[in-house]
Amino acid sequence: MILASRNRHKVRELDEILRGVGLQPLPEEVELPPEDGDTFTANAMVKARAARAATGEPVIADDSGLVVDGLGGRPGVRSARYAGEQASDGENLEKVLRDLAASHGPPTARYVCVIAAIDGEGREATFEGTCEGRMIRRPRGKGGFGYDPAFVPDDTGPGDERTMAELTPDEKNAISHRGRAARALAEYLAGGSSTRGESKA
Repeated sequence: MILASRNRHKVRELDEILRGVGLQPLPEEVELPPEDGDTFTANAMVKARAARAATGEPVIADDSGLVVDGLGGRPGVRSARYAGEQASDGENLEKVLRDLAASHGPPTARYVCVIAAIDGEGREATFEGTCEGRMIRRPRGKGGFGYDPAFVPDDTGPGDERTMAELTPDEKNAISHRGRAARALAEYLAGGSSTRGESKA
C-alpha cells in the first residue's frame, strides 16, 4: 500500500506497526491537496482520495495532532503548522508550551490519529486512535518527534514520568494514537468487515 505522506517519521512508525503490508512512501510527483479540513477524519480522507486518484493503488493516509485542553483543543488539526506554515517541530512545541503557560489552563492533552484507507476495490474506511496524557513545561528525551518531548502519556502507569520521547519505539507503538489506529487498520486488512474502526485508550 502507498502511504500518502513523505514524512519519514510516519513512514517508519507505520511500517513498524503494519508489518507485512509493505508500505511505500508517496511518489515525488504526486501533489496532495492542502490540509484545510475541520477534522482529522476530513484531512485524512482527502489525502487518501487524492493519492488513490493519482496512483490507482491501494492507499492509506493519516492525519494526527495534539489536542490540549488548556488551549481549547488547539493545536488540533493545525498541529504540524501551529507556529506557521513552514514551522519546525521545535517551533511548534515552543509555541504550544508558551501559549499553555499564558493560558493558565489545565495541561491535560491527547494525541489523536485518524487513518483513512482505500483498498484495491475502492472501498473506504477510517480508523481512529487516541492517547491520553499531559503536557510538561520542560521537554525531555531524544526519541519520537513533534510534541513527544513534552507529552507524558497516562498509559505507562502511575509514577512513570517519561515523555513519549523517552520511551523505546516498541513502548511508544504499544500506546500511541498512531499505533492504536494502525492496529485497527491491520485487523481490518486481515479480514475485518467493519467500514469504520476505532481504537481508543
